[in-house]
Amino acid sequence: MKSTFCGLFFFLFSLVSSAQKINYSTLSIPDSLKQNANAVLRLDQMDIVIVSQRSMNIKTQRVVSVLNEKGLNDIDAYQHYDKTTSIKNIEAIVYDALGNEIKKIRRKDFRDQSAVSGSTLFSDNRVLYLDYTPISYPFTIVYTCETETSNTAFIPQWYFLGGYYLSVEKCVLNVTFPKELGFKKKEFRFDGFNIKKTTDTDTNLSYIAANIVAQKQEDLSPSYGELFPKVMMGLENFHLEGVDGKADTWEAFGKWYGEKILNGTTVLPDETKVKIKALVGDEKDPVKKAKIIYDYVQKKSRYVNIAVGIGGWKPMLASDVDRLGYGDCKALSNYTKALLQVVDVPSYNTILYGDRYKLDIQPDFVSMQGNHMILAVPNGNNYIWLECTSQDDPFGYQGIFTDDRDVLVVKPEGGEIVRTKIYDDKGNTQEEKGTYTIDETGNFSGILKIASQGSQYASRSRVETMQPNEKEEHYKDYWGNINNLKLGKITFTNNKENIRFTEDVQINASNYGTLSGNKMMFVVDAFNQYTGNIKRIRNRKNPFQIQRGYLDTDEIEINLPAGFSIEFLPSNFELKGKFGEYKTEIIKKDNNKLTYKRSLFLNKGKYSNKEYDEYRLFMEQVSKNDNAKIILNKN
Repeated sequence: MKSTFCGLFFFLFSLVSSAQKINYSTLSIPDSLKQNANAVLRLDQMDIVIVSQRSMNIKTQRVVSVLNEKGLNDIDAYQHYDKTTSIKNIEAIVYDALGNEIKKIRRKDFRDQSAVSGSTLFSDNRVLYLDYTPISYPFTIVYTCETETSNTAFIPQWYFLGGYYLSVEKCVLNVTFPKELGFKKKEFRFDGFNIKKTTDTDTNLSYIAANIVAQKQEDLSPSYGELFPKVMMGLENFHLEGVDGKADTWEAFGKWYGEKILNGTTVLPDETKVKIKALVGDEKDPVKKAKIIYDYVQKKSRYVNIAVGIGGWKPMLASDVDRLGYGDCKALSNYTKALLQVVDVPSYNTILYGDRYKLDIQPDFVSMQGNHMILAVPNGNNYIWLECTSQDDPFGYQGIFTDDRDVLVVKPEGGEIVRTKIYDDKGNTQEEKGTYTIDETGNFSGILKIASQGSQYASRSRVETMQPNEKEEHYKDYWGNINNLKLGKITFTNNKENIRFTEDVQINASNYGTLSGNKMMFVVDAFNQYTGNIKRIRNRKNPFQIQRGYLDTDEIEINLPAGFSIEFLPSNFELKGKFGEYKTEIIKKDNNKLTYKRSLFLNKGKYSNKEYDEYRLFMEQVSKNDNAKIILNKN
């Protein structure tokens, strides 16, 4: 959604007086706000005037002092527009480090381009953005924008602290609204931040935030969206895509959305209906029918990115997707739904936040939320979830983009908050079996089979679609512990029925074993070393999170060079704790053959900042043991 990227908006008559008081010289910024900062938000003011159920005016001023190149992303000077949202005014002024004006950027100087590439149906969805290359650092930019929209279902979130290494001098939010529209709000994470609510009446809401110092990013922290303050806002009586709406429960909201927005979008040409019925044939099982339809959609269509809030929440017609062969998440989900209807398989549009980082629809705040759509196919008491934008995902596989989060399922009788599939930690497996041989000069040759399931299927199966140079780069990075690595034959088996991806890889490398006099030394664990670095963080502030647990198991046969005997063999090792379990075992078969077994199980979870050092030490022990070496003597 646009509100997660854009800065804040404001009412022009109030921001002008504020702007006049700002000293644009970066010398006037307090030292405390420069510490750890790539940029300083001098003023961010958003004024929202909800005139009626069908009219909203938003004015924005964002004054950002950019201290270095990394702070350029904090300017946020862009605005989407379409048939329902018009840009009344937009401009920017650039000041040098001393506060002297050096450039004025009018609307005609902003880049104006389509917000959707490769689509003729969405030519009215456009974006104006500032493309400014600074002469020197630091500099200050004052960005102002005013928009008007008839869509009042989306009220921008007050989300002024958009990331790490950004400090805030002053932020203001002013909202004005008619009492009868049922305005509501939800505040998140105000504790520990200097935020004051200055007005809260039946028709007005105001906040001010000041002097918030920049935060460093800490490894394994939750998303900054779950750490920093924000305010969500909504109306019980709203307008979307030309239709008035009223909803104070998810059931009512879903019913309205289905009847008023989705209604009439699933009509298909008769010839397509005939084709689909012939494709399904005499199949009676609803799940098997859905599989056939899903495969058809994957082969026929392609995904184009039309962000929620640009194309609205009304999907393009199923007949248009059928004719053109493309669509966004809403369009492709709705098209799949239309095809399933032809063969009497029910399915439901499902709204959610799609991201590798799990983010829930807020179940206690009925409003327009989400940035993605998938399809729910009922299967007994559960749902099969279909990611209709993917041309590669197995039927019913969610991977790591839509798994384990609260979503809104839009059923004919109304909306329902449901949890998507949770992949069990011990079901997120990577199983390695193989052999490697070390010759008398220390050269290495090996073959390995890697089988991945659960969430690990998503991360491993993507290699199948890579270009040859990308594959080579991928494996050399994965086996970065092996110098002079050369890849041999690589074959893939993608079992989409059982959602299991298998890689058969041949590799070799020179000088894996280090020779010194009559001795040779090398790391036993060649194929699956943990080489990560959990940084030591003094006085850590944030909790940390393991988003998805997993289980790796390895069994490797090792052939030692002829003419050598074992001088030192690493001991078996076992480690257990709240974060997981780790175990290695080396079995000596004969003088020249070993079997190495390893397992690492990691628990998902959110942990306090005080537990971070314990986790760091746990992983350090794993890393140290994975790097254990065998020493051989030449006979």
